[in-house]
Amino acid sequence: MIFTETKLAGAYLLDLDRRQDNRGFFARMFCQKEFTAHGLKPMIAQANVGSNLKRGTLRGMHFQYPPGAETKYVRCTRGAILDIIVDLRPESPTYLEHVAVELTAENQRGLYVPERFAHGYITLEDNTDTSYMVGEYYMPGAEGGLLYGDPRLALDWPLPVSVISEKDAQWPLLDQIGDDVGRRMQIHELVEA
Repeated sequence: MIFTETKLAGAYLLDLDRRQDNRGFFARMFCQKEFTAHGLKPMIAQANVGSNLKRGTLRGMHFQYPPGAETKYVRCTRGAILDIIVDLRPESPTYLEHVAVELTAENQRGLYVPERFAHGYITLEDNTDTSYMVGEYYMPGAEGGLLYGDPRLALDWPLPVSVISEKDAQWPLLDQIGDDVGRRMQIHELVEA
């Protein structure tokens, strides 16, 4: 696997290191040892798939608060998406900055999303499928989200949203929840007495 760190520390693009011959190619798309060697959490608690019928379908911007914060390893297995992640780590020099990357069935690129990041994507083609390996179990009480069109985030979606869930269309603005998000995303270390 080929690991390329993005401008957001701990978030990586993962490209396949292909071994090609007359049959096609073979490549490893996940390896616990390689993830650990790059300082990534190799835990997979769930594997999920998202099927999207229409171009312009938006899913996001989702996250889970600690202690349910989750890592995600996202790939597009059919079609194409623009995937965007936002750093929600208040101690990070890139707090509230984002990275956007195109993931397609053709480029077979993956994106590793660290804990305490918001994640979302828009489909660039009809009939687009995504797969996620997630490092924590879904915890409804830890669920959070940001509005995809929040002006403070300045996310640049390449086309108009044609399909979105009611829930995703109603996430609050950072002006309303930013202080709470920052407080709840802080790392709290236990101090021995």
